[in-house]
Amino acid sequence: MKCTRISPLHSKPSSLDDELKIFVFDLQRFDGEKTEEPTEKKRQDARKKGQVARSQELNTAFVLLIGFLILRVLWEYIYGNIAEYTIYLYGHLAQSMSTEGISELFIGIMILLAKTVMPVMFAILIVGMGINIFQVGLVVSTEKLEPKLENLNPINGFGRIFSKRSLVELCKSIFKIIVIGFFLYMYLKDEIPYLPQFIFFDLPQSLATAADIIFTMAFQVIGVIMVMAIADYAYQTWQTTQDLMMSKQEVKDEYKQVEGDPQIKGKIKQKQRQMAMQRMMSEVPKADVIVTNPTHLAVALKYSKGMIAPTVVAKGQDRVAERIKQVARENRVIIVENKPVARALYEAVDIGGVVPAELYQAVAEIIAYVYRIKHRTAA
Repeated sequence: MKCTRISPLHSKPSSLDDELKIFVFDLQRFDGEKTEEPTEKKRQDARKKGQVARSQELNTAFVLLIGFLILRVLWEYIYGNIAEYTIYLYGHLAQSMSTEGISELFIGIMILLAKTVMPVMFAILIVGMGINIFQVGLVVSTEKLEPKLENLNPINGFGRIFSKRSLVELCKSIFKIIVIGFFLYMYLKDEIPYLPQFIFFDLPQSLATAADIIFTMAFQVIGVIMVMAIADYAYQTWQTTQDLMMSKQEVKDEYKQVEGDPQIKGKIKQKQRQMAMQRMMSEVPKADVIVTNPTHLAVALKYSKGMIAPTVVAKGQDRVAERIKQVARENRVIIVENKPVARALYEAVDIGGVVPAELYQAVAEIIAYVYRIKHRTAA
């Protein structure tokens, strides 16, 4: 902020000799402040660099949900396979001390893991990839993997450790631990008094009861994590937008970069108009007649054998109309004054267009008149 100190025109003596201070704000100073929403180009450039809104909490929540859900659905299948192979293992333990026996047991363990663990791992892999694609889409960026010397700077490292983002992440982690711990305590405090009853259960019943307790507790905790994950995703989206905010000057510079400098664009358009005017004027000598208003409008018509109707090869008003008439006089093109027809042709037909049907008769009379004049002149 720029302020200017201005003294009063008439200073007063004694204790009232206080100067009037007027603060003048230099609004140009605020051009550097990030006050503008990021443009689509800014978002696309950031996306190519891997700077996108992504919540790790959302991934964790869905992975836990799907993992425990699959375990719950396949619990009896998994338990049955493990129990069956455990019985087989202990039943053949004495016969498995040889090299072949140990190899057979190892292969059996690998098959057991494939049958019990792989379905859960595969489901977790698919869900993890799906959630990532949902959040950021298909983004392949190697910029974060590129070695940078600034990453070795300890000062920058401390700055990242004690940055605002790190502080927010620390507060989020502490809050998550407190909330999850609270829900775990509220659930377990009602279940702990029943734990001594496990001494009266056999192993299958104990495992089934313990599984019910664990799965119920897990789904309650996952529900809490899911709520926090959705809130975190909203926060990450907001934070990414804040990181990509632009200043007014950046928006102007980007517009110039994408659309081109307005002055250059203006010169290009001016050059295009000049070239179009030159092309149009080059067609005037080929015209059969110039229909005028007489001072404000001029329309050049050309008709050749085989044409459906006469064609407008040039038209203009005011200065352009004067230029068309001047070129016509220099090339001895006949000029005919007809206010209604000139106005109708100028408004209804573009350059290169043909005369509409409703003007056929009027234009035909003008063309016939021109041909009679040319015939008399030739004679």
